[in-house]
Amino acid sequence: MGWLWSLIIGGIIGWLAGLIVGRDIPGGVIGNIIAGFIGGWLGGVILGDMGPEMGGFHIVPALIGAIVLVAIVSLIFRSMGRSRG
Repeated sequence: MGWLWSLIIGGIIGWLAGLIVGRDIPGGVIGNIIAGFIGGWLGGVILGDMGPEMGGFHIVPALIGAIVLVAIVSLIFRSMGRSRG
């Protein structure tokens, strides 16, 4: 049951990061979950363990890491779109 809770929290973190940046992650719900998990790892590396923990994620670092990830991915996809056409 813990893995299901982690998937839900990871998806919410990825979704919130997309809302804050103003860009959607490709892949819908799965993309949001992946962004939440990678953002949680990235935030943990950069900021450590701070703030409340829920579903195995420290919320503040995970959200900041997911925001950074969504911004980088959106810049990459935007530059790929310009080079094609």
